[in-house]
Amino acid sequence: MTWSSPADWLRLTTIDTHAAGEPLRVIISGSEGGFPVLPGDSILAKRRYAREHLDHLRRALMFEPRGHADMYGCLLTPPPTPDGDFGVLFIHNEGYSTMCGHGIIGLTTVVFETGLKLADGPTPILRLDTPAGRVTARAEWDGTRVRSVSFENVPSFVYALDQTVNVPGLGQVRYDVAFGGAFYAFCDADDLGVRLTADDFRKLIDVGMWVKRAVMEALPIHHPFESDLGFLYGTIICGAAHSADAHSRNVCIFAEGEVDRSPTGTGVSARVALEHARGRLPLGQSFTVESIIGTTFTGRVAQTTSFGEYAAIIPEVTGSAWITGRHEFLVAPDDPLREGFILR
Repeated sequence: MTWSSPADWLRLTTIDTHAAGEPLRVIISGSEGGFPVLPGDSILAKRRYAREHLDHLRRALMFEPRGHADMYGCLLTPPPTPDGDFGVLFIHNEGYSTMCGHGIIGLTTVVFETGLKLADGPTPILRLDTPAGRVTARAEWDGTRVRSVSFENVPSFVYALDQTVNVPGLGQVRYDVAFGGAFYAFCDADDLGVRLTADDFRKLIDVGMWVKRAVMEALPIHHPFESDLGFLYGTIICGAAHSADAHSRNVCIFAEGEVDRSPTGTGVSARVALEHARGRLPLGQSFTVESIIGTTFTGRVAQTTSFGEYAAIIPEVTGSAWITGRHEFLVAPDDPLREGFILR
């Protein structure tokens, strides 16, 4: 086919992946990808600019007809720090998240498999500046493919333990709040009367959002250093593993009712902090967490630290990703649905 789009149509180039089943649409800023270069001397400044001035592009790539209600993406930028390899912003159906573990795994896979950075040896390192802070990823590289990615996340900590909140439709619910690059409310599936399976997908969305909204009203969330990071991102519902090879199962309902198909990398990081705080996960010991579809990430306490007033840990999370496509998306200026729509 020799057809090419008219010159006044917007062209946006992406590479799509999945990590443990959760999609990641990698968008490159600048002339190569078509997304405008973001001004700002920090990744948080770039995030604010994107939210205030370029949100129509987020909607165009995340919403239907180019995406869907559960689409997830990231925008790769030049590094805002002298020793960083790239900056990265994460986007979804509600806006801009602060960190994303499956996104780090997927992005690292894309960077080395496509040659955006040349792999230096069998375990190349990628230093990424995220809104939550520096994340360092290590790939297992066989010369052609990235077989797995392990990343050391930002300091993760328990924010509140053994809280209760009245949730309309559920009554009193016990929850914990922990930070693993984003803040999550953790609940037990048995307490909520849900099964952590695809059959309960719709019910999980409803219950997860009821809990999220109730906790947001009941518990002020403050990040120790950055006000932009001080909000509850989602609800993680935990339960028994379905496989003998896993410790437990996580289902994360985040943003505006998105369901993570993966075990949630930042959620596993926060789980590591919770399990360590309760004395159930010693330094260096790993545990494997399943997703709603049975895929897994492995987490461990890499080291202990402090973060502001909180006792914290540096979690390491390991998983794998696969490239699923390379796309050139087109946006016609007269398309009435050029900024997308969502049906849930």
